[in-house]
Order: sequence, then C-alpha cells, then structure tokens
Amino acid sequence: MSWGSCFAESMGEKFSYYKIPSTVNPFGILFHPLAIENVLKRVVEEIPFTENDIFYHNEQWHAFEVHSCLSHSDKDVFLNRLNQILAETKSNLLKTTHFIITYGTAWVYRLKETQQYVANCHKVPQNQFDKELLSIDILEKSIQKTIELIQSVNPEIQIIFTISPVRHLKDGFVENQRSKAHLISALGSRLSAIGSEQSGKTQNPATYFPSYEILLDELRDYRFYDRDLVHPNGLAIDYIWEKFKDSHLETSAHHTLNEVEQIQKMLAHQPFNEQSEGYQKHLTKVSNLIQQLNKKLNKSLF
Repeated sequence: MSWGSCFAESMGEKFSYYKIPSTVNPFGILFHPLAIENVLKRVVEEIPFTENDIFYHNEQWHAFEVHSCLSHSDKDVFLNRLNQILAETKSNLLKTTHFIITYGTAWVYRLKETQQYVANCHKVPQNQFDKELLSIDILEKSIQKTIELIQSVNPEIQIIFTISPVRHLKDGFVENQRSKAHLISALGSRLSAIGSEQSGKTQNPATYFPSYEILLDELRDYRFYDRDLVHPNGLAIDYIWEKFKDSHLETSAHHTLNEVEQIQKMLAHQPFNEQSEGYQKHLTKVSNLIQQLNKKLNKSLF
C-alpha cells in the first residue's frame, strides 16, 4: 500500500510498471498526517460514511475526509462507492506486507463550523476554514496513532514513512520549510523512540526513507524538476526509485524487475508496419518472455 501526497502516486506508478501488487491512494491524495489517520481509523474500525459525512457543493457531493477525485453528482452512488472502498481497503490491509506513507505538509485547514480537520477543501470558500500549522507534538501523536491502527489489524506490516519532496509553495517559501521541518522532527522523534522500544528485537515495524532529502541534497539542480519547478520530473523519480529499490527490495528480486522492464519496453515498441514479418517475430519473442516469467513466478504478471 502507498498512501499520501502526489509523490505517493509517483512511486505507485513504479510499483505498477514493475508489476508489484499494490494499492495506491484508494481515497485519493491525502496531504497531511491527520487526514491519513482519520480515514485509516474508518477503515480499521469499519466506520461507514453516512449522509452526515457528505455535503453538496458546485453540483457534486463531497466528503471532507477524502480527495475530490472521488466526488460524484449522485449522492447514493457516492456513498456506496466510499463504503465499498472502505471494505476493499480493510481487506487489502489484511494482506499487505508493506505500507508506505508519504506526508506532504503539516499545514491543515479546520472547518470553522465543526472544528473538523479536512483532507480537502473541495473549493469551499476559504473564509469557512482556519489554517493552522500542526505542532510537532500533535504530529508525533498522529504518527503513533497511525502505526497503532495499522498494527491492530496486521501486526506483521512493515511501515515505511517518507516526506514528499514536492514543495507546497502556495503556503509560501518560508512556510513550506517550517512545514517540512515539523514533519521531519516529528517523524525523527517518533521513529527514534520506536527504535529504542524495539531494541534487541529482529524487526522494527516502522522505518524512514529519505525521498525528501535525496531530491534536495543529492539532486540539487532544477533539471530534476518538472516545468513548474516544484514537482520532481521523471529523471528524479527514477533516481529515487533506484534508491528505494536498493534499500527495500531484496537483491534476488532485482533480476525479476529487470526482466519485467525488458518486457515493458518491448511492449511499448511502436512498429512502422504491424503486419511485417519482423514485428510478428517481435510479438512472438515478447509472448515467450512473458510465459517464461509467469511460469518462473507461478503467477500471471501480464
């Protein structure tokens, strides 16, 4: 599983490309720790969404706890879909081996009417919200609660925390740095405490992967950014993926990933003439490689 900011989806695309079974942001992009904790609580405790949790705005139904990509014009369809995702996510959580959580910001919006921290404002007028920077203490407690919720249903899951290298410049340059600093401090403190508690045990349930630090400290050049100069580009994602692969995937799996990549590149080949003898031989070769890989892994990847 991979939850969190848009960087979680960038990494999720890598899992998909390399045929690593994964679920990415079932509730859409979630930027801050409280948003992830809140919806995870619903999943684990099987708390369904009801009419009290949704609202109508700009001709669509929304829920403040999830991203607008799930919003819908039909109320019943929307509620049914949200609760279906809850059930599917609980089922997937029981089978998950690794849970990657990517925090994007410590800035949050609180709905004035209910004092609820929202995951997404859904273009509701900003004067209906108070904007806050979560304290390190609140962030630590949220991180700990998130870990406890995950372990309550699947204690064997390895949780990998990371901080998105995407800068939230709409908050301001200084404000973005404060936000990332709070996240780094909270994660560092909580994971250090967990490490001490796990001293002598064979497995630490939660670790940190430095995607934020890799981009800002190793790839210190705007050629690693998209045209908006905020999001990492494909070259940067590839670099960070290689770091992740080396640190979290067994060496024995690297050869399989190389085989998958070879097949993916061959499948992406665009012929000048689809009826040509050369292209038909190409298709036969790809088919044979897929069959060999599926047989070796005893599963159908393609």
